[in-house]
Amino acid sequence: MFLNDSRMMGLTCWEKIALVVIAAVGLRIVIRISVVAWKKLIAPGLGLGIDVASQGRWAVVTGATDGLGKAYAKAFADKGLDVVLVSRSIERLEEAASEIKQTYGVETRIIEADLTEGQAVYNKIGKVIEELEVGVLVNNAGRSYDHPELFTHVPEETLAKILQLNVAGVTGVARAVLPGMMERRKGIVINISSTAAAIPSPYLAVYAASKAYVDKLSADLAAEAAPRGVTVQCVLPGPVATKMSKIKRATWMAPTPEKFVEAQLKTIGIESRTTGYPPHSLIVGFVHALQCICEKGAIWLVARTMLNIRGRALRKKMKDQEDIKDVPERATSSARL
Repeated sequence: MFLNDSRMMGLTCWEKIALVVIAAVGLRIVIRISVVAWKKLIAPGLGLGIDVASQGRWAVVTGATDGLGKAYAKAFADKGLDVVLVSRSIERLEEAASEIKQTYGVETRIIEADLTEGQAVYNKIGKVIEELEVGVLVNNAGRSYDHPELFTHVPEETLAKILQLNVAGVTGVARAVLPGMMERRKGIVINISSTAAAIPSPYLAVYAASKAYVDKLSADLAAEAAPRGVTVQCVLPGPVATKMSKIKRATWMAPTPEKFVEAQLKTIGIESRTTGYPPHSLIVGFVHALQCICEKGAIWLVARTMLNIRGRALRKKMKDQEDIKDVPERATSSARL
């Protein structure tokens, strides 16, 4: 002990400052890692999140006939919640509602609604749920590009629909559902954003910006709603094997919608902003770390990845068009024979 004290006494002022700084940085890193481990792994694994079934009898899910939306609807039904399904296709709504009702024995209601049509649609949703005890809302309906593309090459109609659905739609539906939750002083709102909102996303500019709006809206609504007993969570998924992502085969990094939803529901009440699925945090963490080292390098890497995806999509599109042209030619040749 005396020797150690002697060594410390022999250090210069700057060496002592350096040791204090190193110790402080090391402590901060340990604390940070511990917090991340708690939020991402330990707390969800111990089931310390909010039980969605405790918030009310009904769950409302937009974009509920496919992908993440349908997976959410099934997960809520499996927990005993009745479900309101919102989508623009009446046929697919009836099919999904029938499947959920038969499988889980819960009550279902459907709302045919194109959320790009504005206030009249939000009013319609509000009237349907007016007398229901809505405990959970999942703002899942959204639209992206057909494939990564230069901003000036994306059709104006596509950009308008992205903004109407991802920005106005999320806002309008939340505005229709939140008053009832605040009045009852309980409820959960889950707004689906994207990892594209949290990292550089060239060639997905408008989609990423619309999802960044969802991120910001959710953060401020969470602050407003918390004192009134309502939990607002923003979910920023990475790749999930859905039709929208065009990923056909699930992997460890791109899970099935069901696996993603199972993981995400465990985070409610633990994280107000989450990727929902722990491996997706690695994507955001890697890009952020790369930005700290070389911001231009991070942007170049993402841009290169997007351009590769764009190239594959365009090649597939050209091949499909050639196949379509070949069909009548083959038919004509057969007729001549």
